[in-house]
Amino acid sequence: MLPDLSQYLWIAWLVLAVLFVIIELLTLEFTFLMLAAGTAIGGLGVNLLGGSWWLQVLAAAVVSALLLFTIRPLLLRVLHRSSVLHPTNVDAIYGMGARVVAPFVNGRGSVRLDNGEQWTAQLADTDGELAVGARAFVTAVRGATVEVTPEAATTERSVDE
Repeated sequence: MLPDLSQYLWIAWLVLAVLFVIIELLTLEFTFLMLAAGTAIGGLGVNLLGGSWWLQVLAAAVVSALLLFTIRPLLLRVLHRSSVLHPTNVDAIYGMGARVVAPFVNGRGSVRLDNGEQWTAQLADTDGELAVGARAFVTAVRGATVEVTPEAATTERSVDE
């Protein structure tokens, strides 16, 4: 005669909940977290209240489904709301202000960006001139050289448009 193992079913619910939490730590989608909560609340809860095994499975499935379709979308919305893209590296240089630190000869010179970096620069408009100490804006990055436009030229263009 086989022993009655239903008295140890609470251990199986705990192991299943911990397994779901471990999988959630690897996936980070809140799916297995909802399954773990459904397992712990539904399955283990009904077990502790003395429900039969089929009622435990049914409660775990219902609670997991409710959590998956109600709480998970809210959590994902909150998670993605705070993920604003911030430009980094070269993307952060576009549109940055600069001050000329070396005179431009044949359209090439040197500027110090507002973030403190010193770059080799070339004029976007070959007709313009920039004196040492003049302000400019970065319009493009071409390898290790930035393309700049004088500050007055950018304000004149915006007024004309």
